[in-house]
Amino acid sequence: MLRPEAKSPTPMATSTPRPPTDKGAYVREMFARIAPRYDATNRVMTAGMDERWRRRAIALLAAPQGGAILDLCCGTGDVVFHLLRTDPSLHVTGIDFCAPMLDGARARAPKEARGDATFVEGDVMSLPFPDASFDGATMGFSLRNVVDIDAVLGEIRRVLKPGARFVNLDVSKAPNRVWKGCFDLYFYKMVPLIGGIVGGSKQAYSYLPQSLTHHPNADELRDRFAKAGFADAGYVRLMGGAIAIHYGSNQTSPVIPSVAQRGRGTNA
Repeated sequence: MLRPEAKSPTPMATSTPRPPTDKGAYVREMFARIAPRYDATNRVMTAGMDERWRRRAIALLAAPQGGAILDLCCGTGDVVFHLLRTDPSLHVTGIDFCAPMLDGARARAPKEARGDATFVEGDVMSLPFPDASFDGATMGFSLRNVVDIDAVLGEIRRVLKPGARFVNLDVSKAPNRVWKGCFDLYFYKMVPLIGGIVGGSKQAYSYLPQSLTHHPNADELRDRFAKAGFADAGYVRLMGGAIAIHYGSNQTSPVIPSVAQRGRGTNA
């Protein structure tokens, strides 16, 4: 259920909000256009496998019972509701800068929120929460769309309590060239067609695959986690590496990945 009085940290006003950027404004407007059919389109494009991937990411989060969890770029609330189905004792805050997406999340909440869910409009580049507010954080299929990955990772680390974990689920670059070629054919050619038919915007679903082009590969993103100060940074590959779940725990000072951490990650 949607409860304004939930025990999640209360948003605070930010004294120096970041100015909007062209990319940020474009992404916000794009998601506003596809918000009404967003959930249905995701299910069709992934044949429902996105639900399984979210469950895997939540399992890696290992959220403490009764903890305060932040879901970044929450969209219409898929991860928020999955978290509460997994553990209704959690206090989950979803944040997104696209109002129509949040409208969709709030509309779903009365039937799908099995605990305390709060939705906040805000920018992940400048989170409206005090330091050390959350016991864990998640993000699904959004990090490749942000203006500055390193700045976002720094903000996430700022609002996490010491030892709290951040888990990021997103599309990635498969290491096998043959499989990558097959996936790219689907992702860059078929997804825009499906998005146009089901989602109502071929243009938006053409941008989403393109956002992967300049996104770091799995190893590079793991190193960015470590550089931002996340300890034990690593990742799990799904779908032959076309999907990856990155994770790391907040600590007080940045670290350089160990030899073990600089491996190729884990396949699943």
